[in-house]
Amino acid sequence: MRFLTLSLALLASLIPAQAHDLIPAKESGVVLFKGATLHTVSQGVLPQGDLLIADGVIQAVGPTLDAPADAEVIDLSGHHLYPALIALDSQLGLREIGMVRSTVDTYEVGDHNPQLRASVAFNPDSEVIPTVRRNGIGYAQLVPEGDLLAGRSALVALDGWNLHDSLVQQDTGLHLYWPRADLPQGDVEERKATQQQREARLDELYQSVEAAQRYHQAQDGSLPVDTRWEAMRPLFEGQLTLFIHANDARQIEQALDLVEQYGFPAVIVGGYDAVHVAERLVAMEVPVIYTHANGLPRRIDEPYDHAFALPGLMHDKGITLALAWTGSWDSRNLAFAAGQAVAYGLPAEVALSAITEVPARLLGVEGMGTLAVGQRASLVISDGDLLDMGQGNVTGLYLEGRAVDLDNRHQRLYQKYRQR
Repeated sequence: MRFLTLSLALLASLIPAQAHDLIPAKESGVVLFKGATLHTVSQGVLPQGDLLIADGVIQAVGPTLDAPADAEVIDLSGHHLYPALIALDSQLGLREIGMVRSTVDTYEVGDHNPQLRASVAFNPDSEVIPTVRRNGIGYAQLVPEGDLLAGRSALVALDGWNLHDSLVQQDTGLHLYWPRADLPQGDVEERKATQQQREARLDELYQSVEAAQRYHQAQDGSLPVDTRWEAMRPLFEGQLTLFIHANDARQIEQALDLVEQYGFPAVIVGGYDAVHVAERLVAMEVPVIYTHANGLPRRIDEPYDHAFALPGLMHDKGITLALAWTGSWDSRNLAFAAGQAVAYGLPAEVALSAITEVPARLLGVEGMGTLAVGQRASLVISDGDLLDMGQGNVTGLYLEGRAVDLDNRHQRLYQKYRQR
């Protein structure tokens, strides 16, 4: 055991520091993009369109725009222009190498940590971030992992010197990981014991929420400050959204009971069985962030493509839908997950909205997610359909008017081994 410990320590010491050295961009000034296929999200697709940006904001969109005297003109004939993608339920900058504990900062000890902010641990120099930007992702929701009340998320831009530069919005939501509701297929006693454990976890959760509510109602300052319940005050005031991580239909039903009882603004994250609870989700106006667009069936009697088809089924049921690829490095596949959903029945314009405009809305961020006048000039330039793995080659990324360097470790290795 001692030899193993020493070996692991030596291995960790040999791992190079994981930090990219790309310099964050400066604002590009006045730029006119001409002749692109504009995927506006809010107003459909505009073929052969022009788009003018200045001061980090979209100034004009139209079929033929005149270039201001001081404008840089970029011909995008044959190219596609999209809003920058938003990666929800992400651990970008929080997890570098999954097997090296010192590079993972997604989880805190304990089950009730609403006071924690994931943004505190964000590393803007993560080597992973440039590889994700290369696929058109400009923003990420930093989400803490854990059990029950795990903490609060934040939205960051994926280009900046530090957290202060990168932070778009703090406290975009409080994250609750709902206790499992399924039971094992063992004997009666095992099922009974598991059921008791599940009920105990639910009781523990409700006790915490009730304690936070009593703390919130005691406005006279008679109670000592409790940072946990202090962080939950905005939730009871309707100013903070509760993101509930749940997949099983029973979990979602139980979660909706809590939301209904306390009147919290809420979003379901995961949502594998959301289609079975669609009527209630729609009635309560609870959106779903679906995270299994490229997933496998969860049950042996489901068809192989069930997870692929669920976004289309949810849309047909009237559920407000966003798409996410939970994780860090693999969130680069977000656009292709949306494309997979399109192939299995989700309308293309809805799929694009589910990774741009809807995420911005769920996070309470204005001026993001569409190509429209007054919106942030956060754009993706692609050779073809961004949602198609065979066509979606990103050639440019702008974040609030700044041209982002798309170089990354993957590209450098690719160029290196081409020379062999």
